[in-house]
Amino acid sequence: MTANELITGDFTEANEPFSLFGTWLKDAEESELNDPNAVALATVDPDGLPNVRMVLLKGFDERGFVFYTNFESQKGREILATRKAAMCFHWKSLRRQVRLRGPVEIVSDEEADEYFRSRPRGSRIGAWASKQSRPLESRFALEKAVAEYTARHAIGEIPRPHYWSGFRIRPISIEFWHDRPFRLHDRVEFRRQVPEGGWSKARMYP
Repeated sequence: MTANELITGDFTEANEPFSLFGTWLKDAEESELNDPNAVALATVDPDGLPNVRMVLLKGFDERGFVFYTNFESQKGREILATRKAAMCFHWKSLRRQVRLRGPVEIVSDEEADEYFRSRPRGSRIGAWASKQSRPLESRFALEKAVAEYTARHAIGEIPRPHYWSGFRIRPISIEFWHDRPFRLHDRVEFRRQVPEGGWSKARMYP
């Protein structure tokens, strides 16, 4: 048993996933050099072809896992079309991985407004200036747009764009994976039929 496991206990004995995820995320915040909340987000396009990219987890609780984006971006359009998504966290320093997937809901305007206000001013300007996922004629065009919106919002609060908000993945499955020698890894999967349902748990072959 590693020193880290002596602290956190045997994760395969956990009865529900959210507390376990909170413990693992806290461990990652102490061990990962950069962005412990970075996560691969998977969506599918209208042809069923997957897309994946890194985003930052901005909150989680028993309702689900939240991130924010431009709804007119590729990921925004794809999620709005399917209302489904998946995530994969990988913390190399801990040799751990968490996968989850489920239906997606839009966060409330109050949640989105609160988070948008917490962002650095430059990031709020960027949300207005960037036509995310669409062709950009030049770097100068982006810098020009940033300058224009900076001048427009030189004084006072910067409002949240109507096309910028958050998504919450409400998982129906969450899998925890921990590296073991000789690829005999520990894997535990929590499942439920609907986001409001109770969890079942199964230990999985590596």
